[in-house]
Amino acid sequence: MLPALPATTIRTQVTVPLRFSDGYVAAARVFSFDGLTDGREHLAFGLGDRARTTEATAQADRSVPLVRPHSECLTGDVFGSQRCDCGPQLREAVERIAATGGYLLYLRQEGRGIGLYAKLEAYALQDAGLDTYEANLALGHREDERDYTVAAQMLAALGVDRIALLSNNPDKASQLSGLGVAVADRVPTGVFLSPVNAGYLAAKVTRGDHALDLPFVHD
Repeated sequence: MLPALPATTIRTQVTVPLRFSDGYVAAARVFSFDGLTDGREHLAFGLGDRARTTEATAQADRSVPLVRPHSECLTGDVFGSQRCDCGPQLREAVERIAATGGYLLYLRQEGRGIGLYAKLEAYALQDAGLDTYEANLALGHREDERDYTVAAQMLAALGVDRIALLSNNPDKASQLSGLGVAVADRVPTGVFLSPVNAGYLAAKVTRGDHALDLPFVHD
């Protein structure tokens, strides 16, 4: 039996233009919520044909939306760090979802759920030779502490129970399916390899089982 999710409602919805440093602009309908289990301020961005009010969207379109649950990364999303691929994935996701219609779920789960300060401590350990997963473990955390219950709650409040999932991470699909969200399709993101994130991406493949086609990682 699937778990019963606590009732979640839309708190506020407002149209906001999203602007990226390369000049790309997209209109988004931003939703906040009441009743999320962890009490954090997660947001959903409706893009493309989902950039209207929920009522208008429900009447106009019954197609399966493209959805990316994107974990917050201050260093990558805002400050352009190339230690990870988070910033380019966010930029790509907004454009792809705007083109097809769907939602970007911006989840306040910095550092795979360990928080910003701990993530910076993990960076220091990575500089000393540990990979991104080993660093989390060395700090007393699990490799990945993210819980996608809030993502399922947000989708339920938006009236979405079936999605095309934009992600390379099998854990997202597994958790969302276990929470009652039907994953009709898994859509891979691009590969954003930089001179400084090769080890990070390799660890995502070998330890996190992410579906990334890296030329230097072989089964």
